[in-house]
Amino acid sequence: MKINEVILQSVTKIIVFIILTLALYLFFSGHNNPGGGFVGGLVLASSFVLMLLAFDIETVKEGIPVDFKIISAFGALIVLLTGLGATIFGEAFLTQTFATFELPLFGEMEFSTVTIFEIGVALAVVGVVVTIILSISEDV
Repeated sequence: MKINEVILQSVTKIIVFIILTLALYLFFSGHNNPGGGFVGGLVLASSFVLMLLAFDIETVKEGIPVDFKIISAFGALIVLLTGLGATIFGEAFLTQTFATFELPLFGEMEFSTVTIFEIGVALAVVGVVVTIILSISEDV
């Protein structure tokens, strides 16, 4: 007997959007509050895990045709290059810098190299967690 998962799949489509919004909030609030790339990456990975629970692996791989091993390696490369960027200017490894600039609609904005570092951390965490979950689910 085949199990009807229409309700789970319908609710998952809504919940994944909410989880992705929470992941973005946690990512961007991480400079001054708890959060950042690691927590945002974990929450983002949980949305992929929820999709894997609601749908089968083939459906998720068709919808998101990405090799998560490459995503994690790219994230680690971003982290490394962010750290080495400071050494080019004679600073210590992983020294952050920031600049403020004026945007027409938003006003004065601040950009920091920590944001780039956190993007790398988030990508590395998502890639590793989803790769682990996919390898476990393929063995079953």
